[in-house]
Amino acid sequence: MKTKVSNFTEFRAYYLSEFELYDGEAFITFNIVGIDLDRSVIQIAVTDRGRISVITYDLMTDKNGRLYFEYGIMFERIYLDEFE
Repeated sequence: MKTKVSNFTEFRAYYLSEFELYDGEAFITFNIVGIDLDRSVIQIAVTDRGRISVITYDLMTDKNGRLYFEYGIMFERIYLDEFE
């Protein structure tokens, strides 16, 4: 299944933006490192319990046109427009 991300304009404004997710035990911090619109992927620096990892996720679009990627075993949707 191919996802369309062409409606994502001005993506440079999102670089190094931050989002925090509470998983019930600790906060997990996400920072956008890079976005590749040709491959529909996003690189995220994930800080989880003191460990920093740079992970590549697939970018997807929901039915309202919002871009997100899925995180964790529960496939939590992390929307790009929620990054600050």
